[in-house]
Amino acid sequence: MRARGFASVVRDRPSRKPNTGTVELVPAKTVDGRTRTARGAVFTVFGANGALLAMWVVHIPVITDRTGVSHSTLGMFILLMAGAGIVGMRIAGPLADRFGSRRLVGVAALVASTAVLGPGFATGPVSLAVALACFGFGNGALDVSMNAQAVQVERAYGRPIMSAFHALFSGGGLLGSLLGAAALRAGWDVRVTLVLASASCVALVVASVPRLLADPAAPQRPEPPSSEVIGPAHTEDAADVPEPGHRRKVLALAAIAFAVLLAEGVAADWSTLQMRDHLGVDEATAALAFGAFSVTMTAGRFAADRVSGAFGRVAVVRYGTLLAALGLGVIMLSAWTPLTLVGWALCGLGLSGSVPQIFTAAGNLGTSTAATDMARVFGLGYFGLLAGPAVIGWLTELVPLTAAMLVPLVAVLLCCWKAGVVAPAPSAPDLSAKATDDAH
Repeated sequence: MRARGFASVVRDRPSRKPNTGTVELVPAKTVDGRTRTARGAVFTVFGANGALLAMWVVHIPVITDRTGVSHSTLGMFILLMAGAGIVGMRIAGPLADRFGSRRLVGVAALVASTAVLGPGFATGPVSLAVALACFGFGNGALDVSMNAQAVQVERAYGRPIMSAFHALFSGGGLLGSLLGAAALRAGWDVRVTLVLASASCVALVVASVPRLLADPAAPQRPEPPSSEVIGPAHTEDAADVPEPGHRRKVLALAAIAFAVLLAEGVAADWSTLQMRDHLGVDEATAALAFGAFSVTMTAGRFAADRVSGAFGRVAVVRYGTLLAALGLGVIMLSAWTPLTLVGWALCGLGLSGSVPQIFTAAGNLGTSTAATDMARVFGLGYFGLLAGPAVIGWLTELVPLTAAMLVPLVAVLLCCWKAGVVAPAPSAPDLSAKATDDAH
């Protein structure tokens, strides 16, 4: 017998009510107030990060006009920002493992919140390049540290909640874009808008960080008797020694993160153009393609935790990427606007839950280097997010844009095939209501 919201293995013996013949299920784990508060704090950080990025995006035209930067130069600067973000990720991982994700969230969030001011106050190409590098670095470090904290809160909850954090990031991005658009319509100076956004995010960070979970202290290993010390063996804690296949597991997770985010990047950057070029619709109608993708992506992330809790994270990745592949197939074959919109909606829904499951798997490999593992997975995944749109752009010189959609289609089918790599490690907690031993 299964009940929604309960783990598959009930650790406490169910209590039977007398003379009723019914069984009262006892939750496997009671979530305390401290953990619930930490969850709310992580929600706040994810939402603030999404809003900060949106504030930069909506002001790109104004900032490029102020600094005299051409579109081609802006493209180079965005690549610089992305590269700085990857550097921030790689540095933040080991630091979070050493000093704790809570401290790193605080530092990285403050860096990102203040660095968003840089583009608004830039006066030329050089100052804009420096500002974007700083902003990218802060966001990369925050991405790793806040997801490491999210894994810790999810572990304390005892059930999947990672997708909801990523949904809040999307929600924060939507809120930030709406507020930024409203400020532009009101004629506010970009510097005023970014100062207010920065101050608001700093206030949210200061209020949230003390409510995050402190990293558990490493267990103290008793000193062995002197007669037993015969060499350097056993000088490391067992938790610090990765399993033999640990590196292969990290690389496999990074590979599917690359593939999933490649498809997501293609959808974000090329969906509107694909619909316009393939169907010959006007710009306003073509914009609905990205709208359909975004709406189902956000809604799917809010629902993915329940699906993961019921069927396991492998099922979310396997059948989600299969659904995304179906959507891409519909997009490539459709000659009808409503059907194409359905295809982009299926693609967004299918991809929505995969990335959170991959990040959860990376943070629960059963070693003391969880944040470092996540940084490696994030780094390659982020590279896929950037590489996908670029590859499609190059291919359009050889084949029609719709035919180039075969690249993300193959990528998500490979993810479907290799979805078993997100199965819980033997030493990691299985947060689903269904064991995933049959992942392979």
